[in-house]
Amino acid sequence: MIVCKHDTAVVVLSYNGQDLHKLFFPLLVAQSEGLYDVVLVDNASTDGTAAYVAHNFPQVSIVSIEVNKGFANGYYLGLQQIQATYYVLLSADFEVTPGWFQPLHQLMQANPDIAACQPKIKYYKDKTKFEYAGAGGGFIDKWGYLFCRGRIFFTLEEDQNQYNDTIEVFWAGGGCMFVRADVYHQMGGLDPDLYAHMEEVDLCWRMKNAGNRIAYCGSSTVYHIGGSVISYGSPQKALLQLSE
Repeated sequence: MIVCKHDTAVVVLSYNGQDLHKLFFPLLVAQSEGLYDVVLVDNASTDGTAAYVAHNFPQVSIVSIEVNKGFANGYYLGLQQIQATYYVLLSADFEVTPGWFQPLHQLMQANPDIAACQPKIKYYKDKTKFEYAGAGGGFIDKWGYLFCRGRIFFTLEEDQNQYNDTIEVFWAGGGCMFVRADVYHQMGGLDPDLYAHMEEVDLCWRMKNAGNRIAYCGSSTVYHIGGSVISYGSPQKALLQLSE
């Protein structure tokens, strides 16, 4: 069991993500001082990810998963081994920004009924625009269709400060989700049967049904490459989205 020194564990799930960690870990780790622990959950990588992180970022704790059974299962198993008040589920293909952490942490501290929140999620390859997976906060319409502020299907809005607010949403993007650890575990965590896609919506829905709120915090920004493991528009991604 990893017992965190700070109240928050930023937990990066990685499968063969060494190249991404070379890009994004320097700032993530530098920003962590006095604020949060960084934990790598290595999802049975075969590219030397764990060894690279251990050598170059010795302050990062590592949890190793023996068999890769997908995104949801990796977090399901990994978070059982991490003790903290809050988790940030951060995918390996996210770049944080200076000061990204504090607004999210302050929002959670000030609102005990918020079980999970997300920052503004923008597109790494065009930083003027929102990114598909989470954007300006997640919603669901009366027919059960999921959508985000900041993108309609594959059309991405430019960020013109129109979503700098802090509001309640239906679901928070799973690529960068700040979550209250006790509520996460009370809900049973991410459903490992969902493999990848829709697992964060399912978790947020269960949290809301239990009387909690989900929030979006527009004063924090992160950037997402998107489709780095399963590319957007691919048959595999469509199958996972439809089957879940």
